[in-house]
Amino acid sequence: MGFTVGFDVGTSSLKGVLVGENGEVVARAACDYAVSTPRPGWSEQHPDVWWNALLAVSGELTALGRPISAVGLSGQMHGSVFLDKDGLPLCPAILWNDQRTGAECQEIMERTQGRIVEWTLNPPRTAFTATKILWVRRHRPEVYGATAHVVLPKDYVRYRLSETFATEVTDASGTCLFDVRHRRWSAEALDALDIPERWMAPATESPDISAGISAEAASATGLAAGTPIVGGGADQATAAIGNGIVAPGALSITLGTSGVVYAQIPEVLFDPSGCFHTFCHAVPGTWQVMAGVLSAGGSFSWYRDVVGVPESEAAQVRGEDPFTAICRGVEAVPPGAEGLVFLPYLTGERSPHADPEARGGWFGLTTRHGRPHLARAVMEGVSFALRDLVEAALGLGVEAREIRVAGGGARSPTWLRILADVLGRTVVPTTTPDASAYGAAALAMAAVTGTDVATLAGRWVGTGRHVSPRPAAAALYERQYEVFRALYPATRSHMHRLAALERAPEPQEAPGS
Repeated sequence: MGFTVGFDVGTSSLKGVLVGENGEVVARAACDYAVSTPRPGWSEQHPDVWWNALLAVSGELTALGRPISAVGLSGQMHGSVFLDKDGLPLCPAILWNDQRTGAECQEIMERTQGRIVEWTLNPPRTAFTATKILWVRRHRPEVYGATAHVVLPKDYVRYRLSETFATEVTDASGTCLFDVRHRRWSAEALDALDIPERWMAPATESPDISAGISAEAASATGLAAGTPIVGGGADQATAAIGNGIVAPGALSITLGTSGVVYAQIPEVLFDPSGCFHTFCHAVPGTWQVMAGVLSAGGSFSWYRDVVGVPESEAAQVRGEDPFTAICRGVEAVPPGAEGLVFLPYLTGERSPHADPEARGGWFGLTTRHGRPHLARAVMEGVSFALRDLVEAALGLGVEAREIRVAGGGARSPTWLRILADVLGRTVVPTTTPDASAYGAAALAMAAVTGTDVATLAGRWVGTGRHVSPRPAAAALYERQYEVFRALYPATRSHMHRLAALERAPEPQEAPGS
């Protein structure tokens, strides 16, 4: 059957993998891009950034001359792309980690009298597409009035590849407009919020063929015209395929820009606390529970680019990866960073604290702490936040016989060791490179070979060396975790006061002062 390609439209880069019939990765390519933050708490990208990145990545992969039988798409969830009747973007896309829609979350609850949770299985969150549509209606009426389609990031790329509007059930689940239980758009939610259903693309299952490469896109990308494009999935859903989370019993942690905990479930499960979302899984007929820490690897990237500049610059001079250099310093610091705790709420928080006005920072700083202490505390703080989610999943009755770890952070032995110690559980890194793109390629291969995607993923996905907790470190982290958990409720009101100061207009000087 030849090869398949998977493209992942990420937050900071678009990645592509070319995969053979036995799951071997023949080639990988990536193109980086930036996120725009025009105001505090805002996060945007122009959709054409993704398309231009895809052209670059596709060009690299198709230049190898391998016959590509199908294309799979993956992408960052929730991002809202507003298109006019000609399919042209009306404004920058509002991304998943944008926090401007707190008021719209409340509006949705009021307009639906709380029944939105019954209809979609998920309470509204600032990340979700529905809140962004209401925000645009209120604040950008000219955009709202010209809107003919609202699509998700990967589905904008699908449209550019095929001239077809389509989505699939995993990404649609994260809009707060989808009937997750019955795997279709929620007429009740759309009607209550006065959002036209014609704006929302038809939703298929993830392995279903949804479109084909158009002649125009074939010329631009090097892909053959008519090549099938499968539904694909939201990045976490395709990562579940790429990490082999295709049956109950395994809990997965993804350490990417965000940190995500998820598990497959055979039947619908509802978390009344709102910490975990229930979405459709990419394996047809199953579901997943998912919760996310907004700034996981994102916290480390911020540290590298803002605080760790000396180490990063020195590493680049040596031709070394800055991440590796910073981790070497972290290894020289004992567990607990000598009494330093980091709150990773740099872009607000999603779970377990649904708080767009949460703020991050170090607690416990003394003159003995240096940059390696700060870096270690960042890794530990993210790990504590992920433990919050693991504990919540176990409380829901989710099975966790195995904890798999994927994403860029999983390639760091330092971070894996910290995570195992913080959780007090053995963690198993997956050896899958670029799990979301790889999962998308697997979905494409399942479609063209007629293989059940769960069976195929079970054959393809490998794991690395198990990392077990060290008793002394785990005992120390157990005590420090108690401090971490206490800090958010103790400082929440002050975080909100600081957020209010961010929004306040700048004081005007009096004439003549």
